[in-house]
Amino acid sequence: MVKESGLNVEPVDIIREIGSLVDRRAEAWRRIEEFISERVDVGFTHGYCPECYSEEIAFIDKTGQPSGFDVEVMDWIAKDLGMEVTHQAIEWDGIITSLLTKKIDIIASGMSINEDRLKQVNFTIPYWVIKQVFVTRKGSPLTVEDMLTGKKKLGVQQGTTEAKWLKEQAAAKGWNFELKSYASSPLAIEDVLNGRIDAAAMDDAPARDAAAKKEVQILGTFGMEEEDFGYAVRKEDTELLAKVNASLKKLMASPEWEALKKKYDLH
Repeated sequence: MVKESGLNVEPVDIIREIGSLVDRRAEAWRRIEEFISERVDVGFTHGYCPECYSEEIAFIDKTGQPSGFDVEVMDWIAKDLGMEVTHQAIEWDGIITSLLTKKIDIIASGMSINEDRLKQVNFTIPYWVIKQVFVTRKGSPLTVEDMLTGKKKLGVQQGTTEAKWLKEQAAAKGWNFELKSYASSPLAIEDVLNGRIDAAAMDDAPARDAAAKKEVQILGTFGMEEEDFGYAVRKEDTELLAKVNASLKKLMASPEWEALKKKYDLH
């Protein structure tokens, strides 16, 4: 028996109270973890996004709020799963690192699925297919063969899969062109228009957008395989991946999917 402040306390009572405190603390942490697990942080790139197939894919709108196709898709999925979602604008070069270091839980920013990335992350089912094309000034007599072998000046956005592919194929096949890198596809288009380069390589969606608004034309594909786009998660987050895949399938089979594509002029 322990005597303190005139009270008689049995050791067993002290042990019981300590055990109760430990149980309550464990329950509190369980509730906190449940709350955290019901929120998903999504990363996207505003402005410079090498692989975004449209300027409407993910961006900060005039009110300062995240907007765009991928943003709305993630909002729909989160609502379907009963989760809270937050969107974070992150520089493209650091977006995978942000995922791996758990600053975000999902990348939703027009990212292509390739072998290098699959070594680091897992992807959802593909939700978009992209082709790569050459864009020239409207009325240009150039052909794809001219661009690849005719000592022409070709622009490409730095950090893209087409930039890597063109460099590798030029070395392997002896293609003869001068490759110039740009921070964005629109900047490459501007140099096509002012005659600094003969053509620009890019995804077909921004190419169609440029052809509809500027004096340029799509020359055609140049041999690169089509690319699938998906949303990326950490490899260990298998449960989250399964949930997102199930919800994404549901969305793609619903009228809301076509409505979103129409809203953001994605074909």
